[in-house]
Amino acid sequence: MTYRNPFPTVDIIIELNDQPHRPIILIERVNPPYGWALPGGFVDYGESVETAAVREAKEEVSLEVELIEQFCVYSDPSRDTRQHTLSVVFIATALGIPQAADDAKNVSIFHLWDLPKILCFDHHKILEDYQRYRHYGIRPRLG
Repeated sequence: MTYRNPFPTVDIIIELNDQPHRPIILIERVNPPYGWALPGGFVDYGESVETAAVREAKEEVSLEVELIEQFCVYSDPSRDTRQHTLSVVFIATALGIPQAADDAKNVSIFHLWDLPKILCFDHHKILEDYQRYRHYGIRPRLG
């Protein structure tokens, strides 16, 4: 019998605390699927999700982040058209100017009221949930 499991990933909502209104960082992906996304990626074997989140932030936006909290886990089998993934999403803070690297073609700073209309994966859902949490303290509903 062969078992198939989802691939673990992390996504990081990085708030820039040294800028007014704590904008967040999004990357424009260099690899398919193309478009804007939260920084993140696959968890390496033997690596904790926390370590993966810090590593992915450094690799993609060239910033050291401080993880503030684990926000939510997103695991809809259709969230990534390439394969079944589940993502542990973190809220983090950083200081400085992000620079695109690794899987990021470009990086940009966005205010929550001016996000790109089209985001990769299920990142529109993650950011809708994050906005509700940040403004009203309401966590995402499970299921």
